[in-house]
Amino acid sequence: MADPIRLIKKYPNRRLYDTQTSSYITLADVKELVLEHGIFQVVDAKSGEDLTRNILLQIILEEEAGGAPMFTSDLLSQMIRFYGNAMQGMMGKYLESNIKSFTDMQAKLQEQVRSVYGENATVSHDLWAQFLNFQGPAMQSMMGAYMDQSKKMYAQMQEQLDSQTRNLFSGFQFPAFPAGFNPEKLDPDTPPAEPDSSAK
Repeated sequence: MADPIRLIKKYPNRRLYDTQTSSYITLADVKELVLEHGIFQVVDAKSGEDLTRNILLQIILEEEAGGAPMFTSDLLSQMIRFYGNAMQGMMGKYLESNIKSFTDMQAKLQEQVRSVYGENATVSHDLWAQFLNFQGPAMQSMMGAYMDQSKKMYAQMQEQLDSQTRNLFSGFQFPAFPAGFNPEKLDPDTPPAEPDSSAK
């Protein structure tokens, strides 16, 4: 049976109340729940509105302001430009799938670290460096698989966009070319011929 969703209520004073522990918690506590893969939902105590995304965005904002940001200004600017764009929905799915692929690759690496150094090995920076140096070919193989999957997802996104474009223009009626007309024989430097005024 799946674990029940842990309900966290947010009050007007911005305090967060964990209904499972019957105690107030901080944003840092919510971050720990995320790191532990806990299933939770944050709701407004008065209206019941789902505020989970808002809280997660607050955690990301704090992490980005902590001195080791993950997103550059250029990347954030590009992400902002996708809002309201026809590509917004597809880009969201692309990023989500890409992160999942990278997470799967990271999990495989962690499994290999445990198999080499033992179940209780502490994965320090030095240990990672030794492991990656030792497991170079395996790392390249997994990274290659990750890049291939990323390319496939991007190709699927392009195909979906092409399909939507074709569906969009399929409803328009364009004028047909006259019989015998060949656009490949047109000289771009020659102006179109004037109509024959003597023709009846």
